[in-house]
Amino acid sequence: MPLRFIATDCGSTTTKAIMVEKREEGWRLVARGEAPTTVEKPFEDVTVGVRNAIRELEEITGIKILDEKGNIIKMENPTEDKGTNVYVSTSSAGGGLQMLVVGVVKSMTAESAARAALGAGAIVMEVISVDDGRKPYEKVELIRKLRPDMILLAGGVEGGTVKHVVELAELIAAADPKPRFGSTYKMPVIYAGNSQAREEIKKILGEKTALYIVDNIRPTLETENLHPAREKIHDLFLEHVMQQAPGYSKLMEMVDAPIVPTPGAVGMLIERVARMENIEVLGVDIGGATTDVFSVFKGIFNRTVSANLGMSYSISNVMVEAGIENILRWIPFKISPTSLRNRIRNKMIRPTTIPQVLEDLMIEQAIAREALRLSLEQHKMFATELKGVQRGGDISRAIEDVEERTLVNMMTLNLIIGSGGVLSHAPRRVQSALMMIDAFQPKGITKLAVDSIFMMPHLGVISTINEEAAWQVFDRDCLIRLGTVIAPVIVEKSGKTILRAKVEYPDRRVEEVDLRFGEILKLDLPLGVKAKVYLEPIRGADVGEGRGKKFVAEVEGGVVGLIFDGRGRPLVIPEREEERVESLMRWFESLDVYPHLEEVKV
Repeated sequence: MPLRFIATDCGSTTTKAIMVEKREEGWRLVARGEAPTTVEKPFEDVTVGVRNAIRELEEITGIKILDEKGNIIKMENPTEDKGTNVYVSTSSAGGGLQMLVVGVVKSMTAESAARAALGAGAIVMEVISVDDGRKPYEKVELIRKLRPDMILLAGGVEGGTVKHVVELAELIAAADPKPRFGSTYKMPVIYAGNSQAREEIKKILGEKTALYIVDNIRPTLETENLHPAREKIHDLFLEHVMQQAPGYSKLMEMVDAPIVPTPGAVGMLIERVARMENIEVLGVDIGGATTDVFSVFKGIFNRTVSANLGMSYSISNVMVEAGIENILRWIPFKISPTSLRNRIRNKMIRPTTIPQVLEDLMIEQAIAREALRLSLEQHKMFATELKGVQRGGDISRAIEDVEERTLVNMMTLNLIIGSGGVLSHAPRRVQSALMMIDAFQPKGITKLAVDSIFMMPHLGVISTINEEAAWQVFDRDCLIRLGTVIAPVIVEKSGKTILRAKVEYPDRRVEEVDLRFGEILKLDLPLGVKAKVYLEPIRGADVGEGRGKKFVAEVEGGVVGLIFDGRGRPLVIPEREEERVESLMRWFESLDVYPHLEEVKV
């Protein structure tokens, strides 16, 4: 008797369904189906799209999952051709979970509260704090205008002042905000601040809002306690937001585990990868409108949403934020800034088009590099060690005492996972690898992988009921291992040798590499094969053990292989057009990134 799970992800435009089964070799993906999401007219019922996606699974596999009434056939012991043990789902339909974060100090409690909301899978619409520079009436107007799904209010360490968080509660009460969906219920407000202010908060917000009190997010300046707030956000997402969306009450009756916001499910999976392999991980999901970045460094999970960086609807924002010159530097042929701007605007007004010629593909991937680079920069600013450890006793000293220390360390990073159309569906896997290397500039030794068919949300929610199933399908069917990149940290003159390496393959064959500054090289190291590398950095280069320090490491192969990146960190691209084009062409030829490269007009 097979063990079988069905999972769906209800996106804003498409609902995707997967079927996984336990077989002799373990858990495997059996099939994937999709259908348009149906939260809008004429259907206004999300379960129609869910059933259509599951029917595609039925057609592909011949296994009957729905009965005549459209109910999921759940059985303790499914047969070869009928039934499933479990059905679970994630959702970002209807714009996902939208939250307003309110905290006392922008760089401390407000930032901790934003981390809690983002980690729960929310889109943070706005962060309001005592020290954000806005006048009280401006804050009231903003709270009234935003119409979030819920508000997270935080502030004050345990035993600290209650004055400032009470002032913020009074602003919320004065605004009397209405939730985005439906006016029949009160705005959910989660209070996660100083416990000594709870009674005051109840007096101010208890009648006007649906108030929920959880443990303090920042009990001391040196500690952060995000879990209780995240759990409450999930509960309220189901209780309030999901209940209002068309058809979700029916969907909630169908599932065997709580519905999780799509980004929250992806984050669960990234966290589990880091924990199970005891490694540091960076994950990115680049979409049409937004780019999500997930990371685990020093055991701490962070997520950021770059709301205006995407590859279709937000593509012009990438051009504005990056600057046209930064996009041009990745294009290996001569093109005027005006012509490039026009091509980018064409993509924005026709967001569903895909590149038809090689030049268009190169431009799209150049823009993707900048969207990814900017998203990581924003993530670095947010994923920091706790700030504002107070030396004095008053709040003004705490506001001034802010130290930016990012947790993101590209040298200690073990694995980068890419997801989203431009990475998952690149015509050649080496293109995905190079986009991530160019954008993120990993240092030392880093493994690269991509999500094959955007299964991470499904596996994230499956992991809440069966971690083994999620992990095995993720490892065998979801992740496409691209290989490993070795990148010395150095700035040198082109042509100078910066690294000598010996690669010892399992069959005892040895290959020697003499890496010069400005080069990028690729060796074949197949999927599943591990090799020993003997690294001798010279001229002050550092590949992980310190400047000029030799060491031996084990590296893992993949569909791309083993890449040696000698272009330096930070990566330097020549500014003069002729030199830039020549360098890019040389790098692309060395890795065989684009077929028929010679046909591109230089």
